Amino acid sequence: MVFPHSWKIVGIATSLILASAGPAPAEVRLPAVFSDHMLLQQGVPVRVWGWSGPGETVQVRFRDRSYRANAPLPGDSGDWEVFLAPLEAGGPFRLEVRGTNTIVLEDVLVGDVWVASGQSNMDWSVRRSRNPDQEIAQANYPRIRLFKVARKVADSPLEDVEGAWQPCSPESVGEFSAVGYYFARHLHRKLGHPVGVIQTAWGGTPAQAWVSRPRLESDPRLTSTLEAWKQVLAKYPARQKEHLEEVARWERQAESAKKSGEPVPRRPRRPLGPGHPWTPGGLYNAMIAPLTPYAVRGAIWYQGENNAHLAEADLYRSLFPALIQDWRAHWKVGPFPFLFVQLANFRKTPEGSEWPELRESQLMTLSVRNTGMAVTIDIGNPEDIHPKNKQDVGKRLALAARALGHGEDLVYSGPIFRSVTTEGTGLRIWFDHAGGGLENRGGALTGFQVAGADRRFVPADARIDSGTVVVASAAVERVVAVRYGWSDSPVCNLYNAEGLPASPFRSDDWE
Repeated sequence: MVFPHSWKIVGIATSLILASAGPAPAEVRLPAVFSDHMLLQQGVPVRVWGWSGPGETVQVRFRDRSYRANAPLPGDSGDWEVFLAPLEAGGPFRLEVRGTNTIVLEDVLVGDVWVASGQSNMDWSVRRSRNPDQEIAQANYPRIRLFKVARKVADSPLEDVEGAWQPCSPESVGEFSAVGYYFARHLHRKLGHPVGVIQTAWGGTPAQAWVSRPRLESDPRLTSTLEAWKQVLAKYPARQKEHLEEVARWERQAESAKKSGEPVPRRPRRPLGPGHPWTPGGLYNAMIAPLTPYAVRGAIWYQGENNAHLAEADLYRSLFPALIQDWRAHWKVGPFPFLFVQLANFRKTPEGSEWPELRESQLMTLSVRNTGMAVTIDIGNPEDIHPKNKQDVGKRLALAARALGHGEDLVYSGPIFRSVTTEGTGLRIWFDHAGGGLENRGGALTGFQVAGADRRFVPADARIDSGTVVVASAAVERVVAVRYGWSDSPVCNLYNAEGLPASPFRSDDWE
């Protein structure tokens, strides 16, 4: 049996004696998320679990306390578990698990654990983000711990993931999630206790891949995602045949290009089908379900680009809240903070994309209890779907974590549209999270459009007035609707005094 290198196996001589006398009892095993350098969640009962042979007695020892596991009955095999009493932040400590064998985990810390998930902008590494050489060289934070889940798809929930905990260092941080690292760094600096991040993300994936299959099946608003996938599977044999023919042509072209010194063309993408990361529930099964027994403080999420098209931007209003509720139900620790990034500005969206509508669906998700949103409409790159400024993204998420996860009294969000009232021939716009007041940055207030009953939007004259914004236009006799930042890559500059940008919004619900 092969054990991860971080486990210390005690009692090898005993195992050899037993092997000579007959079949050895099954040894105690732990999931990958239990390794040297791990970080346990403070302030809540912490589940420690694993696998062992039938009837085996398993004991766990941590911080001078011992716990006896609920072992499988004779004739059975399966899980065992214990719950550690709520822990105070600190460490390093040692965790021991004793059965037929003994596993010793060293350098265990206690603090806050966050799950970092989504698609490529969450997966985007420190090495590929802004100021990588400087950031990597300065990443000496031994009390920040990093765990990166290997990518995998599954048709049913798995028991375990692949990965191991590492202390944050210049050697470990380069390939880790930039958003996850900068989020953890801000929290660690401000709160002082250890912080752990579990990165479980996959670029180019839709939200329905991260929701459990039973949740998709039980919600009438979401069954369309399953019906669409059935059609994909029905067409797969023919598309796979075409794909293999394309690959054969590509191989000939690539070989010819190499011989002539020309650029090698891009390999044809595999078609959607079995085992594809777009499989509804497929990433939940492989990359979320095995983590749900592990105690966490909350989750951060950066995703939406792959749902920002005509067929799903509106569906995201139901899909995203369902994902949050689904994760909370499976973690069984109540409505933990779920913090997410609203899509940044990006000009080169594909035809049929609806980024403003997707941002609106994200904005509407704030109605779900204990959620927070980091607005990034000002720090994207119109030419690049992967903007390099991940430092501010992590910081804005961390502000929400401090407020919602730790109860700090601070302004953690930019202005959020609340309502409008009539103001002469125009409208007065009211906001939540106005903080110390509203400001326009970088010139005159811009980004607002207004329309009358004809539903034709024109640029608005906008001004800040006592914590509100008043909009009007000489081209509109009587304004009935206002929009702000309502395009793929808008020019807009409304902030609060704390320097956090206002979220794009609209007051209408027109098609």
